[in-house]
Amino acid sequence: GVAISTYAKYCYNKLQKAALTGAKKGLKKPNIEEIRHAKNAVFNPSMFGSSLQDIVAMQKERYPDRQLPWVQTRLSEEVLALNGDQTEGIFRVPGDIDEVNALKLQVDQWKIPTGLEDPHVPASLLKLWYRELEEPLIPHDFYEQCISHYENPEAAIAVVHSLPRINKMVLCYLIRFLQVFVQPANVAVTKMDVNNLAMVMAPNCLRCQSDDPRVIFENTRKEMSFIRVLIQHLDTSFMEGVL
Repeated sequence: GVAISTYAKYCYNKLQKAALTGAKKGLKKPNIEEIRHAKNAVFNPSMFGSSLQDIVAMQKERYPDRQLPWVQTRLSEEVLALNGDQTEGIFRVPGDIDEVNALKLQVDQWKIPTGLEDPHVPASLLKLWYRELEEPLIPHDFYEQCISHYENPEAAIAVVHSLPRINKMVLCYLIRFLQVFVQPANVAVTKMDVNNLAMVMAPNCLRCQSDDPRVIFENTRKEMSFIRVLIQHLDTSFMEGVL
């Protein structure tokens, strides 16, 4: 007894997102579980491609006391549990695409399967979650401020503290997480220094809305610099123990 317009609106939104981010990649055809999940998605919204506000609302019944999205903290914990901070190329080397797709399906059912072995898989899915947020982690209204203050630590940190609360909390959790990886002992193994981490993470936090290739190219450098400044200078100690 669901109105056709409900399905139509859902499919239209999915097509709009696919036009922006591209279709799901993978070597395998969808399996029965994926098809069943897709058919029920209109009733059970995904944690991927939704807004932060919607994601927090989704988990309210399961995790009423959580301040951060479960999907963010759980995948981050899994990367570290699999020794991602001791894995060369972490966040740069992609995980097996079919394994990532399978994990995404599990996560949308509030599960992290036991037996994961490759930290690149949860790391790739974590990046995908940030990248697919309905609105970028740093909202469009703050983009120009970030680009303007990409070399000024004090001003960059002020931008972070002016973000809406949920965006600020999620971003500060991410930066605190990345600060683990820039410890010299970890960099020696991962070969992912602060510049490399900023390069792979900036596109998942900031989205340039210009269509001009010159502007996009110039802003890419500034976006990377802004995230690098946060990793190096943002005090995230207040996030200790926050979930």
